[in-house]
Amino acid sequence: MTGTPSATAQTLAGPAGKPAQLVQTWDKTFPKSDKVDHQKVTFKNRYGITLAADVYLPKNRGNQRLAAIVVSGPFGAVKEQASGLYAQTMAERGFVTLAFDPSYTGESSGEPRNVASPDINTEDFMAAVDFIGLQPYVDRERIGVIGICGMGGMALNAVAVDKRVKAVVASTMYDMTRVMSKGYNDSVTPEQRTQALEQMSRQRWEDAANGKPAYQPAYNKLKGGEAKFLVDYADYYMTPRGYHPRAVNSGNAWTITTPESFMNMPILTYIKDISPRPILFVHGEKAHSRYFSETAYAAAAQPKELLIVKDASHIDLYDRIDKIPFDAMTEFFTKNLQL
Repeated sequence: MTGTPSATAQTLAGPAGKPAQLVQTWDKTFPKSDKVDHQKVTFKNRYGITLAADVYLPKNRGNQRLAAIVVSGPFGAVKEQASGLYAQTMAERGFVTLAFDPSYTGESSGEPRNVASPDINTEDFMAAVDFIGLQPYVDRERIGVIGICGMGGMALNAVAVDKRVKAVVASTMYDMTRVMSKGYNDSVTPEQRTQALEQMSRQRWEDAANGKPAYQPAYNKLKGGEAKFLVDYADYYMTPRGYHPRAVNSGNAWTITTPESFMNMPILTYIKDISPRPILFVHGEKAHSRYFSETAYAAAAQPKELLIVKDASHIDLYDRIDKIPFDAMTEFFTKNLQL
């Protein structure tokens, strides 16, 4: 990490009447750029949850209204990690960008902590579009979206219904509803699915009786013998490379019942409705998750593009500047947001 949280913070409306602290010092996992201006902001989604975000502005912006890009992901990460890196880099290239923490995670409000929902996380993207489109330095008719990993699927779901967004990039994408209901490579049997739902259904009684949710085991703490992609996750989330104490994936955990709402809600049902607005799918050649982008690409309508990054793994597209195709993303948004 390049810094640690300090006492310098802004108080905002927190969950359950508790004050939340918005850290104002630089506590990102990447260096601060001298080519952009940075500010912390908050806004509410339509469920009344206060979302925390970072806005990045090109220093040479002048007084013109600029095209804007909203960014979030990966699933279980915070804006101090990959989404912030993407946002800052795209701001260096002339866009106003906003990276946000999804509801119930990071510095955003919501109780209990570390809960996810395909509906609420989709709404989070649209609330970010609400906010950025009201800023005087943004041309609200030129707004794009980048979703990374599990928030890539949420981004596509949001853009399918939110016609204000003119172009979307899904980078190293997961379809969280697919992986939670069917497992990796759709390997979960109907019997296993039924058993998982049975366990979560009964867990709800325990949570209700206790007045608080139980949590899954800590994420990305290895015991040995894990698949390489799980080792890769730990190498990012549990080392100085990408560790952040607020991230669910950095040794914290989702509630046990979090998968329940994902298991009967396929988020990419209406992916064709994104057309005629363009989609750019970006995925690593060696990523275990590559099939998510390939399937989504096949289901999407034109205009669409699938960019496979040579020799890249899933995690490489979180923070490897030499592998993340920022030039291609810049060209895509420049063309489709008419920069």
